[in-house]
Amino acid sequence: MGTTSKESSVRFIPLTYNNVESQTSALRLILALKPEWEHGDSKIEFIRFTDGITNTLLKAVNKRKGLSDEEIDNEAVLLRAYGQGTDLIIDRERERQNHELLMQYELAPALLGRFHNGMLYKFIRGSVTSPADLRRESIWRGVARRLAEWHAVVPCIPATREPLQQQIEASADFGISTPTPSKSDPALQAAIDNVAPGKIAPNVWSVMQKWIYALPTGTDAQKSRQAQLQHELIRIIKEFSNRPGLGDNSLVFAHCDLLSGNVIVSPRSGDPAPTVETVNFIDYEYAVPSPAAFDIANHFAEWGGFDCDFSVLPTRSQRKAFLGEYIRSYFIHQKGAVPVDEEGEARRLFEEVDLFRGLPGFYWGIWALIQATISQIDFDYASYAEIRLGEYFAWRAESDGSRASSGKEMPLREKRWAQES
Repeated sequence: MGTTSKESSVRFIPLTYNNVESQTSALRLILALKPEWEHGDSKIEFIRFTDGITNTLLKAVNKRKGLSDEEIDNEAVLLRAYGQGTDLIIDRERERQNHELLMQYELAPALLGRFHNGMLYKFIRGSVTSPADLRRESIWRGVARRLAEWHAVVPCIPATREPLQQQIEASADFGISTPTPSKSDPALQAAIDNVAPGKIAPNVWSVMQKWIYALPTGTDAQKSRQAQLQHELIRIIKEFSNRPGLGDNSLVFAHCDLLSGNVIVSPRSGDPAPTVETVNFIDYEYAVPSPAAFDIANHFAEWGGFDCDFSVLPTRSQRKAFLGEYIRSYFIHQKGAVPVDEEGEARRLFEEVDLFRGLPGFYWGIWALIQATISQIDFDYASYAEIRLGEYFAWRAESDGSRASSGKEMPLREKRWAQES
């Protein structure tokens, strides 16, 4: 298993990006990173890519005379500033470790610098996908191959822990003990990390536990919702955390946020219409050790985009084809692996992804409940939370037969998931 040092080799710039003074603060950061851009025939411009669901992303270019678009892009820098309050749900030190780890395996662009509320990294040429693009065969095959490479080659590494800076709300009603009255005590972090015993931390289970602790509890309804979600998390961990699967201890290094905006299609070098596009993944803030089936089920959910269009989720035949591509790539990248029954492995993974299909809704539902209280972005997180949590409870009702026995109609998402082609 790989290791990573506590100290980052990436330069730290003691400045802050300010959304109110976007141009001024961004320029100050870029010139601190690239002082040579201040001189000569420099013409610095910023392109705002997105205000994102949690971040601001700016592309800084220097349009010096005589440079081609490609040459300008080769020098371009991406500035990523974190959304207000997001440290509550995202471990930024872990994100930095993730980025540096992925750089070692040539799966992330060069990280050029960090600043108080963000990072600067090399721009990758390519086009950002839309949810509709994820459903195109040439792209989903590329995603399957790249995701398998991530899962096969990047090691799962434990976090280096500092004492919690952010207070986390805890309740005596929870199914795990809270070992300390202090909400920022390292012992509480230990309780979070050990929510799935025997698993390297952080992991997808410990992330959900941290988020449940961070839910607002100002009203009786909020306390009741928190207790309900805690009960469900314990149930999920008992059922899912020790299932057999790919990777060391059934965990792989997972992206955990493989939505369309994080999938970049590389420029084509020759074939105008390749059967499989080359893709890269960006934004590693949610990446943690996870069952491969969770990462894949989460990606499939993103075929419907933020609108949660369940009518376009992958059918059984599409999922089988995706997983066949994934398994072939996974074992190609597993250097020295003994020959395997790829068809059998793909079949087992298909069944696992089917079992995991409700969990991404639970994960993002909790996340959205927190965002509804902290985010300043114009997005209806509260409604989004109910849609995503609804996916989870609909899957539960389908799995345990309670939906059928009650005579209710099968919901659209479950219908689509059961559809053959």
